[in-house]
Amino acid sequence: MAILSSTGTKWVTAAVTLTLVLASLSFALTPASGETLRPVDFDDTVSMGGTGVDTRRAEAEGFALPRAQVFYSGYRYVVGYVGVETVVSELGDASAQRQFGDPLAVYVSDFSDITPNLTEEGYVVPERGRAVGWTPAESAYFVVGSEATIPSGSVILPFSERSDAEQFAEQYGGDVVDWAALQSRVGDPLPSRLDRFEASIDARHEWANETVTETAERRDRPRSVVVDADSSTTEGSAIDASATGDVATAATIADATAAAPPNTTVYLPPGTYDVDDVVVNKSITLAGAGPETVINGDGNRSVVFLKGDGSAVRDLRVTGVGDVGSRGRDFRNGSVDWDTTVQLAYGYGDAAIVLDGAAGASVANVEIDTSASGVIVRESPDSALTNLTVRGAATAREGFMGVVLIGARSVVQDSVFIDGRDGVYTHRADGSVVRDNRADPGRYGVHEMYTSESLVANNTVRNAQAGVIVMTRPTDNIIVGNDVRQSTYGIVPAGGDSYYARNVVVDNERGLQVAGDRNTFAENVVIGNEIGVRASDILPSNWVLRNDFVDNEQTVESTIGPLRTWSHSGVGNHWGALPIPDGNDDGIYDRPYRPSGSVDSRIGTVSGATALAQSPAVATLRRVQDAVSGLRQSGVVDTHARTEPFHPEVIAAARAVDTEGFLAEERSTNDSATTDETMMTRPVDERRIEVESNRHVTAQEATA
Repeated sequence: MAILSSTGTKWVTAAVTLTLVLASLSFALTPASGETLRPVDFDDTVSMGGTGVDTRRAEAEGFALPRAQVFYSGYRYVVGYVGVETVVSELGDASAQRQFGDPLAVYVSDFSDITPNLTEEGYVVPERGRAVGWTPAESAYFVVGSEATIPSGSVILPFSERSDAEQFAEQYGGDVVDWAALQSRVGDPLPSRLDRFEASIDARHEWANETVTETAERRDRPRSVVVDADSSTTEGSAIDASATGDVATAATIADATAAAPPNTTVYLPPGTYDVDDVVVNKSITLAGAGPETVINGDGNRSVVFLKGDGSAVRDLRVTGVGDVGSRGRDFRNGSVDWDTTVQLAYGYGDAAIVLDGAAGASVANVEIDTSASGVIVRESPDSALTNLTVRGAATAREGFMGVVLIGARSVVQDSVFIDGRDGVYTHRADGSVVRDNRADPGRYGVHEMYTSESLVANNTVRNAQAGVIVMTRPTDNIIVGNDVRQSTYGIVPAGGDSYYARNVVVDNERGLQVAGDRNTFAENVVIGNEIGVRASDILPSNWVLRNDFVDNEQTVESTIGPLRTWSHSGVGNHWGALPIPDGNDDGIYDRPYRPSGSVDSRIGTVSGATALAQSPAVATLRRVQDAVSGLRQSGVVDTHARTEPFHPEVIAAARAVDTEGFLAEERSTNDSATTDETMMTRPVDERRIEVESNRHVTAQEATA
């Protein structure tokens, strides 16, 4: 029997009428223009744009960030923007009007108030005691293309007085334009954005390929010294070159590294080498014969330190690592800044191998057993980590990171991370490439903090709290082609102007999270999760299109925020077979689909939901909501839902993959491997995952 009776129809119609009456009363109180609206404190806005690094450094160093704020007719909060270019692009996007309503007032920072000067880095510094005010955008003048920047890139500076703008442009370059001219320069931002992202994928892979090739060439050096595996490991200086011609022999690794000329190899034959630590201060390679060559530390500290540019370690195993994941509390005092706090927390614990200021260094074909971290890379640009196997502690609380990248871009590829805490962790490692790795971690597969312009591609993660998680408002990250299964969260984004595409997210508690601002989520396949996709963005400024959301127990979870439109320029997503007509056979359902709506979300699962969805009363409500932004419910609507999947082959392949043997061979060699039962009961701090991706890390939390 259908749920909707004639009495029910009358009740729904009455409810719609009452809603219209109440809404009309509220609209009467809404200002018709921005004349009575005044700027608010920027901290009181719901903001987007910029990065966490922009905000942190501006606060610490005292430079000004160009900002804007907009009052919208269909959004109850004032929306703040870091960067004038961000607000111009948002206002030029046709989908923004559907989600926010009309802009009632737009204000921008007024740099006429401060007589701005630029630092050597191009940051805008106000005169002492003067603060940046606000001015209406429609009467402001903007300097475009000047030397002014913020940490994340170049910026547009607004002025209330044309003469001030012209004076600044004369001194620092750029053109002066008004608000109308500035807006005319911006069209639909998505096509060019997609082209830029795809070009960036190629460019970042190309850089990674070049870096890996260059480090591999440096790593393959002629032998100069061979360590005698049968000799005593006590300190000595016995170097004998007579037995092997041009290749000397040494009693210890320390003797060998001291004697080896630059650009040569110190060879360690099979055997176990007990050391306190090994320090490489020059461009030499420390090479073994494979996992049969073992460098065994004393269990109290890091084992191998690479401090010379171009230095390398390859083809061996490292054990005997200390068990201290973080020494931040030991080094930190009350005066250090936020950046140093995080670096101390994550970059100075024990590790099998530490790259410290070693540009172009490399680690390849190395197995590591560690209770703390595997490899820490500190301020070592253009380094490459390839084909590592890192076996960590049995639980996330006991262990630490497989790889830590801090302060410079590096490549991590073709590696395996088992247990411990995170597979790969980054902090301000802008431009890094993390690709083609496999992880079965205690917490996160790939964890990015304060890291922008990265590429996280083609990684495979299982049994994690989160497969790929991005935190602290970075920008221009590309997360593509990753495969996450049997985890609590699949992919958790943050920040803005980033690209999440072609990821396969299957059989997780929560699959894909849509969050951040002005991010693009495209071409993803989300199958068989308890919750397919979670809309947690407070600002509906993300693009979601060409995704396949299929066979999830709950398709969309959306409990906060305004209506989000997940389609663009006639292209939406595929949500499975829906009982909605496609009258003209164009492959698009004839009406918008609301996967989070009280009716559409129950289609196919609750008896009578289909009849209710097609009733005249509900159809009337939809038409009114489409026309009046103030009546739109919170949640998600796809105005161009697709009848057939975008990626049928990927869906079929994803369903067919057998994951029972994932990393079984690597895990079997780990003495501290967790049992299946332990893996299923790993503690998950769900609230932390949900809220931390968009906030900063405190000093106390950094060492937790």
